[in-house]
Amino acid sequence: MQDFVGVDETARQHVVDALAGAHLGAGTDFERRFQRHFPDLCRLFHSLYGSRADWLEQLTALVVQSARSWQERPAELKTLDAEREANSGWFLDNTMLGGVCYVDRYAESLEGVRSRIPYFKELGLTYLHLMPLFLAPEPHSDGGYAVSSYREVNPKLGSMEQLRGLAAELKANGISLVVDFIFNHTSDEHGWARRAAEGDPEYSDYYWIFPDRTMPDAFEQNVREIFPENHPGSFIQMEDGRWVWATFHTYQWDLNYSNPDVFRAMAGEMLFLANQGVDILRMDAVAFIWKQLGTPCENLPEAHTLLQAFNAVCRLAAPSLLFKSEAIVHPDEVALYIDPAECQISYNPLQMALIWDSLATRDVSLLAQALERRHNIPGGTSWVNYVRSHDDIGWTFADEDAAELGINGFDHRRFLNSFYVNRFPGSFARGVPFQDNPKTGDCRISGTTASLCGMEVDPAEAVERILLAHSVAFSTGGIPLLYLGDEVGQVNDYGYDREEGHETDSRWVHRPHFPEEQYERRLDPSTPEGAVYAGLKRMIQVRGTTSELAGTRLVGFATNNRSVLAYQRPGQPGTSGKGSEILALANFSDQPQALGAGTFAGYSAAAVDLLSEAELQLTGGVTLLPRQYVWLRVTPV
Repeated sequence: MQDFVGVDETARQHVVDALAGAHLGAGTDFERRFQRHFPDLCRLFHSLYGSRADWLEQLTALVVQSARSWQERPAELKTLDAEREANSGWFLDNTMLGGVCYVDRYAESLEGVRSRIPYFKELGLTYLHLMPLFLAPEPHSDGGYAVSSYREVNPKLGSMEQLRGLAAELKANGISLVVDFIFNHTSDEHGWARRAAEGDPEYSDYYWIFPDRTMPDAFEQNVREIFPENHPGSFIQMEDGRWVWATFHTYQWDLNYSNPDVFRAMAGEMLFLANQGVDILRMDAVAFIWKQLGTPCENLPEAHTLLQAFNAVCRLAAPSLLFKSEAIVHPDEVALYIDPAECQISYNPLQMALIWDSLATRDVSLLAQALERRHNIPGGTSWVNYVRSHDDIGWTFADEDAAELGINGFDHRRFLNSFYVNRFPGSFARGVPFQDNPKTGDCRISGTTASLCGMEVDPAEAVERILLAHSVAFSTGGIPLLYLGDEVGQVNDYGYDREEGHETDSRWVHRPHFPEEQYERRLDPSTPEGAVYAGLKRMIQVRGTTSELAGTRLVGFATNNRSVLAYQRPGQPGTSGKGSEILALANFSDQPQALGAGTFAGYSAAAVDLLSEAELQLTGGVTLLPRQYVWLRVTPV
């Protein structure tokens, strides 16, 4: 540590001299942030690249690049930076509500998205995630996740100028813009990849490229196959005979972050997007970004160091920008990415998967265990809670957690797969399998929320399941996220495989086009669309006026009933020292469930269900109808 202090001081002076020589930083907000955040950036960058003789020159170039980006940052975004530095927990507010969509499928273009801002305000959105919209080659785009330019919008959707204008208009309407930052890999048609394919040694070092199978074979001793239907192993052969790392699809080449040139290049792309008005970057495939021989090349410590270093760069040049982690891995590993200095917000894949588990089994044991054990995260961070996303559903619960409840993880996953693709007797679900792997028995699930909840089988019950599932996502703490179209009960697109490039990817079944007729029925509560919309709107309204539902803190609550989920959301203490709190109850059973008065012995007798405004006397217990949920305001005794 003492040695590094000396390195830090030497590096600081070297960088200060370079900034002065470039006429950057002096007497500005950048200089203040540099004084505060440079020690962290220096430590992190040295940890990654300190063994290289040129590490200090690389670090200096990175900071100079960041200072130039700050200099170019629009004045209105600098004002926003100052506001959010003064209110760093802005995203923990109980009025936060997210929506996510593909631009082309939901609105055809960026102009179409702009025209839907009045609807977003009607719904109550404060956060809009536009799925990958950058230049990507068709049909090998992987839904936009094979990026060939981070600085160009797909011309079918619009232009970067239109994206910048949309970001500004969204902000004016209280909506933050979220986009994906696909930083584990690029398309093989990205300019860097094209130069590498031509044999340029500088750009060949941007990727993991080897002359023969010696190193690929060595790496693959420990690396798992992600998409075995796409290609076996992790490498594919290039036209010139060399081998390049492609974790996911053959046309997505993994970036080599052991090369600091790659770090600086991607930091430049990140800061460019921040200066267009992007508020949050969804950091794609964070588990895979660092490779090391002899390891699985997933969730390595350096992956966290890399994210923290990128974060430190943003604190210098785009301080209001947040990172959202996307790590569909073991729950212990998911939690490690969540930190104010790493990813301030994170998808909550465990909660999502276990909501579906509870719907299938009518047993909330795994979900209740997860909420009590794995929900609470560091201060200044937040979950993004969702019922489904653009992606498939994978059963990411920990086998050891399941074993404590007498559940065999492998067998249980096979049951859930069977249930959700309608291969289990009595299933209500109409999902589609994704990436069946006969070797491992692994499979994931595709399907819209409505179809997985049985809309094609029994619409009335499906509506109840849709609302029940969202009641958990909306009340457990964090930012609730709606896949747009779900709020009107949109079902599967069974013609997905007739679109070019979608034939072998069943996830397109749950990425339908905008359901105009269903939206037109959203205000008619006698229709399934209207019933879903009204139920969600009521939750949104109540959540936004209930201070106890801000933040993420949650306390478990035992009902001694395997069908009824319960948890407490504590409020701020009142003048008596005992403030009110919210007790959420959710019956995942198909039968009424009675909870006796003793269950509520820790509360005063009077309670109110905020959703229905009904008053209850807890001394008489509580009976929940099938698939009923309540948010009770209660007072501890």
